[in-house]
Amino acid sequence: MTLFRNFLGVGAATMVSRILGFLRDTMIAAALGTGPAADAFFVAFRLPNLFRRFFAEGAFNTAFIPLYSRALEADGPEAAGRFASEALSALLVLLALVTALAVIFAPALVFLLAPGFAADPAKFDLAVLMTRICFPYLALISVGAMLSGVLNAHRLFLFAAFVPALLNLVLIAFLFAIRLGGAERTPLAGTILSIGVAVAGLAQCAALVWGVRRAGVGFPIVRPRLTAAIRRLARLGAPGVIAGGITQINLVVGTIIASLSAGSVSYLYYADRVYQLPLGIVGAAIGVVLLPEIARQVRADREDLALAAQNRSIEFAAVLTLPSAVALAILAGPIVEVLFERGAFGPQDTMRTASALAAYAFGLPAFVLVKVFAPGFFAREDTATPMWIGMATVAVNIALALALFPVVDFVAVAIATSVAGWVNAALLWLITVRRGHWRADWELESRLPRIAASAAVMGMVLYLLVDPVGVWTGAENHLLVKAGALGTLIALGLGLFFGVAQATGAVDLGRILRQMRRRPT
Repeated sequence: MTLFRNFLGVGAATMVSRILGFLRDTMIAAALGTGPAADAFFVAFRLPNLFRRFFAEGAFNTAFIPLYSRALEADGPEAAGRFASEALSALLVLLALVTALAVIFAPALVFLLAPGFAADPAKFDLAVLMTRICFPYLALISVGAMLSGVLNAHRLFLFAAFVPALLNLVLIAFLFAIRLGGAERTPLAGTILSIGVAVAGLAQCAALVWGVRRAGVGFPIVRPRLTAAIRRLARLGAPGVIAGGITQINLVVGTIIASLSAGSVSYLYYADRVYQLPLGIVGAAIGVVLLPEIARQVRADREDLALAAQNRSIEFAAVLTLPSAVALAILAGPIVEVLFERGAFGPQDTMRTASALAAYAFGLPAFVLVKVFAPGFFAREDTATPMWIGMATVAVNIALALALFPVVDFVAVAIATSVAGWVNAALLWLITVRRGHWRADWELESRLPRIAASAAVMGMVLYLLVDPVGVWTGAENHLLVKAGALGTLIALGLGLFFGVAQATGAVDLGRILRQMRRRPT
């Protein structure tokens, strides 16, 4: 199966999950709004997700996948399976310890993430309760992330890519229960939703255990031992705590600062959920496929194929993220209005959330570029360099957010996050080039300016149409009318972008269709 087909497959699976996520978030917006219960739930939900990005997708998988791929390539499936068993046992011990400590010290965690909650004891206590309920999700989803990494190393991408949709399906079911029980807009609603998070983690982990066994690459849990392989995994994983979780660290910084302003945590959460759609589809596809692909090519001493994979990844990312960033910035208001403005979520909430979304849109291409360049370091078992770069970007994020907060309030958090993303991407690119691990080929150099020009043309047309069409997305219209008007505008923008891109040679739609029809090899 080609790299492009893998991107499309994972991207399609992620799109399903993100669409369900939007449905989930519109229901959360109606059930919780932007009040104390919503702020408490979002902080409680973010804490296990934050640790998951650090321990599972950050420290663990960035170190585990290259080592597992090397064992698979050099020593065969049996040796790779032994390493996976040892790694799983070590991960379970670590997760049990972290989960127990987090439940015990939940008040300290909530205070660290949202110090502004301390001014409202009821909100603070509610966030602590929800955190304790949600936190077992960390252990379950972290094991699931490792199992996904095993499947990806075997190029079995699709099943693992569809599993995250289970989180949204379970939470949607719990939200229906909240609505039927009449608990909307109450602290009880947030507590019930927190239980749903833990149940969703169990469902995802169980599905991946079944998937690994069905694929014939299962491995037993063994007695934890500090073998040479596990010591190497720990040495590589320690810097990966920072290197793999920079975006999450920046989000934590943003949450801490935003908690000083009432409702701001919720505004940033809803804005984050919208821009996470293109970021999740493209970034997840690249992140899932590219690391095991580059690791395999580097281990086989096929640097030319590793370079080609990164160039095609940048091309793929640009085609999807540049027009998405432009559209999100221009259509931020109508998008937030159509998705969220109902129930407890009013016009003022729409305006504030849209301002954060426009600022996040600026950083979207950078966030995806990080997904392209970072795997080149991880595949070569270098987690230290991305760590140092990440620490620099965190410093940029904190300084800029604090400097801008008195001027533009919570929007400073979104601006700082986007700027930090560009600093991260630029430094990764610069060091990669200096080490001779990447250079743009003629195809990328030719197409990238044309892709940018096509996105600019689309942006100018959308800017001229957003006010006339905005009449149909107003609050006085039915949801179907608003959604239809917004959908028409988005479809027009996409059609225009791809039309201009095809005409200028920025993309070759015929080649894309041929690759989609090509049989897997």
